[in-house]
Amino acid sequence: MKLLTLPALLSLPLLPTAFSYPGMATAFSSLHHHTSRADDDPKELIGDLLTLADSKLTPIGKDIKAILLGTLTAESSTIDTSIPSALGSSACAANTCCVWKWIAYDMTAKFNGTSGRCTRFARGAVRLGFHDAGAWSKTSSYGGADGSILLTDELSRTENNGLADVGAWMKTLYNKYHQYGVGMADLIQMGATVAAVVCPLGPRIRSFVGRVDNAKAAPTGLLPDVNDSADTLIALFKAKTVDSHGLAALVGAHTTSQQHFVDTERDGDPQDSTPGVWDVKFYGETLNSVPPRVFKFASDEKLSVDSRTADEWNEFVGDQAHWNEDYAQEYVRLSLLGVNNINNLQECTKVLPPRVNSFVAQDQAVLDLWLQGQFDQLNSLVDDAVLLTGFSSTTTTGKDRREPFEE
Repeated sequence: MKLLTLPALLSLPLLPTAFSYPGMATAFSSLHHHTSRADDDPKELIGDLLTLADSKLTPIGKDIKAILLGTLTAESSTIDTSIPSALGSSACAANTCCVWKWIAYDMTAKFNGTSGRCTRFARGAVRLGFHDAGAWSKTSSYGGADGSILLTDELSRTENNGLADVGAWMKTLYNKYHQYGVGMADLIQMGATVAAVVCPLGPRIRSFVGRVDNAKAAPTGLLPDVNDSADTLIALFKAKTVDSHGLAALVGAHTTSQQHFVDTERDGDPQDSTPGVWDVKFYGETLNSVPPRVFKFASDEKLSVDSRTADEWNEFVGDQAHWNEDYAQEYVRLSLLGVNNINNLQECTKVLPPRVNSFVAQDQAVLDLWLQGQFDQLNSLVDDAVLLTGFSSTTTTGKDRREPFEE
């Protein structure tokens, strides 16, 4: 592959690439969406909502039930713009969401990169939320979204490779805020929803608190593998009450990711051409040719062409609003797996930052070169969502090397 010379590279303008979507789905696309689900199995309830009569449901319980049944959106634009009361004050203690607003500030700062893309900590937070909640099935008597992934030794399991850094950072937040009544299970799931909306174009998912922590390690064998067959994945998620269309929506979170352990020789390679951006390029690129650095997971390729998931997969191509709507609905379900006090939860969606409805990549010219396989030194900078604004050159043993720097 021919490499550009340093002068040629530095002469490239930082041409922006823009991404946007208009917000919620139009009435037509929403109708089309729900029509496409008409022959699905009925949506399942979970936790205490399985047995509680409607007359016993709280307003939050009613909303969550409607979200789980697909009759109410799981996205929200409600934002609290007020300044929160001081931590430890009686006013903050009297407001359940006050401490969560302070937490959301910390998370937003950690998840935002200088490029405007979301950082590896944001992407790690999404994966951490998946792996804590996903270790559950309908036959499990424990597990799910209970915080055990960080309250036990679960991070030592192979399927949790790559979560050590975000796990350690999340524990620092826990140590900081636990004295104010914050539990690990809620912290992990709030991290996943804050991260999703910090990533450009991501959904603003309704977020609930009040889960019960559990310091018992979750059951093993309940998380997916990147080499699983479509049959295995669909059966695995059906046992979690997630249908095949829901599975197609959830795996779209790979749109922001960069793999480090599936193939260590390609450490840092992304799963689509816009790492750190919550767009739908992942769906189209899984089906088609991609730049050399893009690394497709075998499981994603299998799901993209399986008859049970392919229709929904193709509908997500180019339809940001549809995917955001579906992902939000399925993530609310995932975030409540194994939770048996859903009716008593409280909502703190209002503390989430606003969604980023459009995004311009100021460093797209340099990022495109990286995607073509040049400049491996950029791997960690892309991972950290650093703005790629230029290079300096050094020469080592007859080989020209380019070292990145940030401005």
